[in-house]
Amino acid sequence: MSVVTRLQIAGCGMHLADQIALVGVPLVAALAFGASAEIIGMLVACQSLAHLLGSIPAGLIVDRSAPRRVALAAVLISLLGFVGTAASVLSGSLVGFGAGVTVAGFGIVLFVLTVLSIVPRSVPSTRLAQANARIEMPRAAASFAVPLVLGAVISAGTVDWVFGAAATGAGAALMAVAGLPSYEAGHPSAGSPLRKVVEGGAFVLSSDLLRAIAGCALFWNFAFSALLVTMVPLITEVLRLDAGVFGIAMAAFGLAAFTGSSLAARYAGRIRPSLILLFGPGSSVPAVLLLLTVTPGGSPLPIYAGFFLLGLGPSMWLIAQNSVRQLVSPRDMLGRVNAVIQTTIYGARPLGALCGGFLVSMTSPQTAIAFVACAYGLSFLAAALSRLRSIRSYGDLGVAEAG
Repeated sequence: MSVVTRLQIAGCGMHLADQIALVGVPLVAALAFGASAEIIGMLVACQSLAHLLGSIPAGLIVDRSAPRRVALAAVLISLLGFVGTAASVLSGSLVGFGAGVTVAGFGIVLFVLTVLSIVPRSVPSTRLAQANARIEMPRAAASFAVPLVLGAVISAGTVDWVFGAAATGAGAALMAVAGLPSYEAGHPSAGSPLRKVVEGGAFVLSSDLLRAIAGCALFWNFAFSALLVTMVPLITEVLRLDAGVFGIAMAAFGLAAFTGSSLAARYAGRIRPSLILLFGPGSSVPAVLLLLTVTPGGSPLPIYAGFFLLGLGPSMWLIAQNSVRQLVSPRDMLGRVNAVIQTTIYGARPLGALCGGFLVSMTSPQTAIAFVACAYGLSFLAAALSRLRSIRSYGDLGVAEAG
């Protein structure tokens, strides 16, 4: 079994567990614990904090340690977290529930960054985009399937097994990563952890390609979080449609992400990377403007089409920019580079959510949508005004080596 296939199987288990947590935390908190909106908000924040606070430490670990060992540790951390979460539901411990979810989240972060560092060691640069696409497909598939399944079957009578299923996914991932080959650990370098983090950030800022990727990701994720906050008021209060429209729209988004990943896996080697790197953020602007074409009480089809387009282009962009990151970053700094960009992404999301909520409450959902379209426009400009627009092939970038 190839390394990419093992990572793909491990990704199926880990992303299944992660999506169960994303969808299941608020549902289980309400059904099993009768949690208030404030408590649910705190639990969801715990998940976000794991990604925000865990990325930098995880990047340092990835750069210094043997990848197979780190992958095993990441999956074990998540497995223990999900087992603890499932046990907390059965025992009725809300504190244990929150702690388990947070621990599992740290494992997910470490796993994702480790995979990004293993892939360029396992395939040649000419096949990097296809490998990244294959590894991305399980996440996209889980983002489509899990909300639909959980939404259909979860109830007070079935809530006990939700996080047991997440633990099962992590267990399957553990068996897959156990068969990974051993890779050489990163060479330890002088300096404090803070200095190493600063080095990673400085490298991102010094590289025009990585700087553009970070800017594009920052504005896109800021806009997406603001959009999610805006959608329910727009659907229910302005368009006078059923709130379930939002759930179907998110399913369309997940289906598009899987479709985009599948297309990238098949055709990434035949399409100029620059086209994908521009199409991803560029398609987001008309996608969100489609939402403004819906009339009160009218058909929700433009909403579904908008969310499908919003998932299609950016999912292909994600794979392309992962490949660029892996090729232009020195191997002994790749963990920190990825961690800096991940932290940028997860730092932008709460800010976008706050801005979206403020605009909806102070103006109107339509104004917030226009604001989101402008933010997506800035994401496109970050790519269009950079050297990303001129990348003809991944082979032209070459694999950066540490000096």
